[in-house]
Formats: sequence, C-alpha cells, structure tokens
Amino acid sequence: MTEIKDNIGEEKKSISFVEQIVEKDLAEGKNGGRIQTRFPPEPNGYLHIGHAKAICMDFGVAERHNGICNLRFDDTNPVKEDTEYIESIEHDIQWLGFKWANVYYASDYFQELWDFAVWLIKQGRAYVDEQSAEVIAQQKGTTTSPGTNSPYRDRPVEENLRLFEFMNSGKATPGTLVLRAKIDMAHPNMLFRDPLLYRVLNIPHVKTGTKWNAYPMYDFTHGQSDYLEGVTHSLCTLEFVEHRPLYDLFVTWIKEYKGETDNIEDNRPRQTEFNKLNLSYTLMSKRNLLALVNEGLVNGWDDPRMPTICGFRRRGYSPESIVKFIDKIGYTTYDALNEIALLESAVRDDLNSRAIRVSAVLDPVKVVITNYPEGQTEQLIAVNNPENEADGTHEVEFSRELWIERDDFMKVAEKKFMRLAPGKEVRLKNAYIIKCDEEHPCDEDENGNVTTIYCTYDPDSRSGMPGSNRKIKGKTLHWVSCVHAVKAEVRLYERLWKVENPRDVMAAIREEQGCDAVTAMKQMINPDSLNVNKNCYIEPYAAGMKPGQYLQFQRIGYFMADPDTTPDNPVFNKTVGLKDTWAKSQKA
Repeated sequence: MTEIKDNIGEEKKSISFVEQIVEKDLAEGKNGGRIQTRFPPEPNGYLHIGHAKAICMDFGVAERHNGICNLRFDDTNPVKEDTEYIESIEHDIQWLGFKWANVYYASDYFQELWDFAVWLIKQGRAYVDEQSAEVIAQQKGTTTSPGTNSPYRDRPVEENLRLFEFMNSGKATPGTLVLRAKIDMAHPNMLFRDPLLYRVLNIPHVKTGTKWNAYPMYDFTHGQSDYLEGVTHSLCTLEFVEHRPLYDLFVTWIKEYKGETDNIEDNRPRQTEFNKLNLSYTLMSKRNLLALVNEGLVNGWDDPRMPTICGFRRRGYSPESIVKFIDKIGYTTYDALNEIALLESAVRDDLNSRAIRVSAVLDPVKVVITNYPEGQTEQLIAVNNPENEADGTHEVEFSRELWIERDDFMKVAEKKFMRLAPGKEVRLKNAYIIKCDEEHPCDEDENGNVTTIYCTYDPDSRSGMPGSNRKIKGKTLHWVSCVHAVKAEVRLYERLWKVENPRDVMAAIREEQGCDAVTAMKQMINPDSLNVNKNCYIEPYAAGMKPGQYLQFQRIGYFMADPDTTPDNPVFNKTVGLKDTWAKSQKA
C-alpha cells in the first residue's frame, strides 16, 4: 500500500498496487480513459470470505474511479452448477454493500465463442484431437523438456470442422474428442503447449438447455468474455499469473477475428493478479466446504462455523467489519497466512459501535435479595448502546429474585476476587448495590453446588438516583429477573479446526496415510467447535430480537438471534467474545 497526498499536502487513504496500475492506465487514456471490471464466480457453491476480498477489489476499484463492475457467472461446467448458488451469490454481494451494473453469464457468449473457435480452425490455429486426457498430458512434456506433437495436429481444416460439429452433436462420447489450440509444444510456459479449448460433456445446461453438448474451457472463455463484455481490468488472484500470457494471446486473436487490429495494446482488457485471502484455522476451498456439508460434518453452507459469507452473516458478523478487515490487510503480490484473530478484532471493533447491550446469564445461579419487598417489580432504564446515543434506551425488569453468572460468586473467595462473596458488595448493572450475607451466604445441594445466594440491597444506591455514586470495591455484575427472564438456547462457537493451517496439514495427512480429503478432515476437526447451552436466561427485550440485529450480551460477547428462533424458543449464536480467549486457551 502506498500513501498518497492531495494538493494541500494532507494524507489521503493508501491505495493498493492494483489501484496504482488502474490510475496509471486511466491517466494514459487506455481503453478510452474508462474502467470496467467484473466479478466472475462459478455458481457451484456458496461464496466464502476469500471471495469477499475479490469482491471488494472488483467492485471497490470500479466504484472509486467512476467505473462499473458487472457480475458474470462462469457457468461453463453444467455438471456442478445450480440456480441455488446463483441466488446465494447475488444475495452475498448485496449484503456486503456492493451493486453490479449488469448480470452476465459466460453462457451468454457460447455462440460467439463457438464462431470464434470455428474461425481459429479455419486459420489453422486449432484442431480436434482424439487422444485420451492421459495421453495428451504425457505429450505435454515437462518444465525442462519439450512436449511432442499430437498425431492429429496437422489434420485438414475440413476434417477439423466436421469433427468439431460432431463434438456438439450429442453423439460424441465425452473424453474422446477435444478441440486444442495450435501454439507451441516446446513453449517454456506449459499452458502454451496446445491447450484445450473445448471438451464434450453431453449435459443439459441450466440456461441453454440442450443446445450445447461441447463446452468451452475456462482459459478460452475467461479472456474472451472479458473482451466481448468491454472489461478493461481483469483482476485475478495469483494462481492466474502463469495464465496471463495465454489470456493476452487469446484476446489478441479474438481482436483479430473481430478485425480490431488498430491500437491493439491500448484497447483491451488487462489482467492484474493479487494475493488470495488465507486465514489461520480456516479452510477455504469450495470443494472441501462442499465435502463438509455433504458429509454432515457441519450443518449446511450457512453453519456459523463455516467461512462462507452466509455463515458469517448467520453468526452475526457485520458486512462492514468484513470489508474493513479486508481493507486493513490489503493486497500484495505474495501469499501469506493472516491471523483469524485480526478478523475477529475487526468484528469486535465494528460491533462495539452498533450492538445493542442486553443482559443474558449463560450459567445461572439464583440470588435472593432478602430485604427487597416480595412481589414488587421495578422498571429500570438501560442504555441500548453507550457508543451511540441515538440508539436510545429500553426498560429492564427488576425483582426480589435474580439470576447471575455462577462464576460471579465464590463462597470462599481469595482477596483479589472482586465479585460476589460473603460480606462483599457489588453493583448490579443499571440497578442497586447488593451485599452478600456473611452468616448464611448461600444454599447448596447434596453435591456441594450452590443453588441460592442470599443478599441485601441498598435502597439508596439505585443507578441514576442521588447517592447512587457510592464507591465500592466490587465489580458491576449483569443479571436478569427470575420472574421475567426468558429461557433461551445459546450456541457457543469456537474454531472449526484444531490446526492453524488445515490446508497444509490435510495435504500432509493424505500423503502420509493415503486417505481421501474427508478422512483427513475428520482428524483435524475441533470436537469443541460447537457447544449448545439450553439453560440460559435472557431479559425479555432481548428475546424479541430478530436475525440481523446485533447484540452484546454484557460482559460475555457479541451475539445474534438465529433463524431457528421461535417465539417459544429463542436461539442465539455467539458471534465473538469481548476478548480473544482462544489464544490464551492454547497457551494454557
């Protein structure tokens, strides 16, 4: 990232190396001084947070430079694609706060790509090969030795045209015929060694039906779709660096096909690559995520433990926190493993300013205030968000019997214990100062577990009233009124994986044991990644919250209502704790 300054010397926001390239191209008037990008996902799964980084780049750069970004679905493989994924992708992009100018599909260009391929055959730049995939791969050679020509490389044009038509007839057997570009089998870039342009699938397409039985390959589709669409900057991740020369060659060829040979370098899409988003304790391959779902190792694509955008949304992450995190880590030309703690920190920072504060007790023990009138109830005032006065207040019910956290009481307390203990005082949030009875502090069951704590309260210490500022040594505790509390289910989440880099560890396990991906995954999954607590109590105001409303359970963490919530059974997902307790637990 490079700092830039405006005309009066004030520092402005840093821009990435990608954006510097874009600004240079605009300044030089390339592509008529305009910018057009695209986000081209394959609709074969749900988007994950790695895609969010590409979304922020593709849409963000165009938006900041008065350009447009199109959403283009790379639907060239009908085997894996589904309208469910298309709808989810559109929803996720909008949720992140971005808007596309147009929605396109690679299949929109199938006819144009086919005609272009026919032109290449007539130009002697493409041929139909009848060899198997294994034989073709063997003929490619290695990085240190050249490949060998296919025996079909010099077929007559007429025969190639006939066979190409046969590939799309529905009568050709998949795997028996492919169309290849005729480039250079000795080229140092292996991708130039007569790459595949078309293969036979004989599978109906969700958009084009049975019109096509031969489908274009990604490398042949991507750049041509960019060109036909008017894309000026094709922004990709680093694995496409080696593909860029082929991308440029195919774009040059299609411009020749179109008869657009003037200013060929100034008016064409340009590919620029940046690093992927890699997170610790996270696996982000759609293939592996699909396996988790299909094997029942998680509860669907939107399981809050999943790194999918819909999973983060269900867990309670805000779109702003994700975008801010991506902006913070930036874009480089080398891959790195980012700490997931950085993402969680960004979530905390963002939710602190938007989450409504409520009371919830996750491990309850009863407190009885012996000098508070039986049957009496007070309506106390709680500030919704101290960071934002406009969020207002809500009423909290207070009564003689309360629930507090079990950890907030000790029968025999050490000197530094500043919560409730015999003879000690604490303040109840938004309420009164209470003091634990010294002679009879609590009742216990036959196993020695505390069942009831006995306290008295100071009637003059009510928060907000004269005299309420009396200083005590004890901390402020959260609580809920027993008679008013609503029982709730709380789902507490931790990292899905036990290992910091599950991708590399999975590869090592598979190599060592000769097992498949699922078997390796099962050895890495954290058995404590989900803990369901059905013995929680929340204040009535919190019970009415819906999915999409950000909450802070005071002194515990950030939470959000889950779609499984019903009027009789509120369900909440823990988004993230108030502090990073994972790192501390790993050192213990």
